[in-house]
Amino acid sequence: MDTAPNKVIIVEGLSDKKRVARIINEPIDIICTNGTISLTKLDELVEELEDRDVYILVDADISGDKLRKQLKREFPMAYHLYIDRTYREVATTPYQHLATMLLRANIDVDVKYL
Repeated sequence: MDTAPNKVIIVEGLSDKKRVARIINEPIDIICTNGTISLTKLDELVEELEDRDVYILVDADISGDKLRKQLKREFPMAYHLYIDRTYREVATTPYQHLATMLLRANIDVDVKYL
């Protein structure tokens, strides 16, 4: 049976997922909430990610802040990753900024993005 990677990054959208996936150099699950997340889906996620390292990386805007608050309640032990507010969206954040931030969180990144 395949075991899932121990680390999980929760992002808002598919474009965020693709951007982050390009930088990462280790097996990590990246889960999209598609902006919002229902309580049912959230409960399933909490159960599914129980023994894993959860990282939360959302946009630096009102909807991202709202989602982060919701996820913070459900995943009190999660690591919160913050992009610089000047970039606003994960999908448009420069690769170098994302790579540096992920590296600081002990996530292996492709050195060409540093």
